[in-house]
This record gives sequence, C-alpha cells and structure tokens, in this order.
Amino acid sequence: MSFDLQKASFWKRASAAIFDGILVGILAVGLAWILSLILNYDSYNTTLTDAYAHYESQYGITFEITQEAYEAMAEEELARYNEAYDALIADDEAMYAYNMVINLTLVVTSLGILLSFLILEFAVPLLLGNGQTLGKKIFGIGLIRPDGVQMNHMQLFIRTVLGKFTVETMIPVYVLIMLMFNSVGLPGTVLLMALALTQVILLVVHRNHAVIHDLLAGTVAVDIASQMVFRTTDDLIAYQKKVAAEQAARQSYF
Repeated sequence: MSFDLQKASFWKRASAAIFDGILVGILAVGLAWILSLILNYDSYNTTLTDAYAHYESQYGITFEITQEAYEAMAEEELARYNEAYDALIADDEAMYAYNMVINLTLVVTSLGILLSFLILEFAVPLLLGNGQTLGKKIFGIGLIRPDGVQMNHMQLFIRTVLGKFTVETMIPVYVLIMLMFNSVGLPGTVLLMALALTQVILLVVHRNHAVIHDLLAGTVAVDIASQMVFRTTDDLIAYQKKVAAEQAARQSYF
C-alpha cells in the first residue's frame, strides 16, 4: 500500500458536504432559537412590528416597498410616506427595538452557526479521528496533510472556524442579512458571486481540488480506507527510509 494521496472523489465529497450541511443547518436553527429566547428577541421584534403597523395605518402607507416603487410615487403619496418615515425614526422606542433586532439577528445567527460548527465540524472529528465528520464517516472520507501525515487539532480548528465558519459561511450570511435590511446593494451581491466563483475555480484548478477551508488549514480529503496515514512526520520519514532501503536492496540484487 502506498502513501500517495488517494484523493476522495468529487461526488463523495459533495455527498458528505450536503449531509453535514443539513446537520449543521438543523443544529444552528435549534441553537439560534434557544439563544433568541434567552436574549428576548421576540419582544423587540414585536415592538418594531407594532410600530411599523401603527405608522402605516396612521399615514396610509406601507414601508415595505422597492426603490422603484418609491421613485414612482405621486407627490402627495410621497409626502405622506416621508412624514411616516420621519415619525418612525423619531420614535425612540421603535428605533431602539430596530437596532436591537438587527444586532440580535447578527448575534443569534452568528452564535448559532458557530456553536453548530464547533460541535459537528470540530468536536465530532476529534472523537472520530482523521478529521471525519458524520458525513465523511458515512462516505469513507478522511482529512490529512498533503504529505500523508495526520492533521493536528490546530489545523482542524483553523479549517472549521476560520475557513468554514468565517469565510465561507458568515461572510455570505452577513451580506444576506444586510441585503434583507437594505443596508447593502450591488457590492454585497458582487462579493457573494466572487466568493462562489473562487470556490469553483479552486475546486477545478487546484491539484488537490482544495477549496478555501482546506487551503487555509493545509488539508486534503482522501478515501480513508485506501489511504496510508502517518501519525507523525517522523513516521513518514521512517517509512520513506524503509522504502528507499528496500529499493536499493532490490537494485543490488539484480
């Protein structure tokens, strides 16, 4: 058996990623719901919703409109909309609730996703070994260094927190939340497209078909059943010396 990289196929990696993504999503939603209860998110959201309804009813407008609809308003309707908006932002209770809703949305979302990643993408692989999540375990995939040596805890942490959580998940999530609150426009969309395109290019072009989290951590996905994995660099060197000695002996024999 060789220590050459037995790279996992795209379909195995994709299947494991989808399975793990579903688990992470389910756990993140559950954790976010618990956090929202603890942080009293619903009360702030209710206060804000009531304030919107109050001023919409009082001025006969709706705040949920597109930029095109706003620009197409008749002069009288536009004046009422602006009056309602001015009244809303002058309402200290409503504005406090608005800020809390935005801040808690970011906090609850971030912590929910972070905790789910730490559980399923860091703690579970530590227990199963070879960087295997539940999805990777099912599809026979492991994570190692490109030289065949086991990945260490720091690499797994970097892969999970810096790569998967920060770059590949939270940047898109934050952009989507900002889009939802009309805080970013075209730049946010361009950023999402650039990130997705980078992943596709790396997957196709990189010799190990590594994406961002694997590049940051220095890991590669392999078929664990056929892959020789060395516990330490010293074990790798010892194996290389043994192979070299065996080759030298065969050459001397012939």
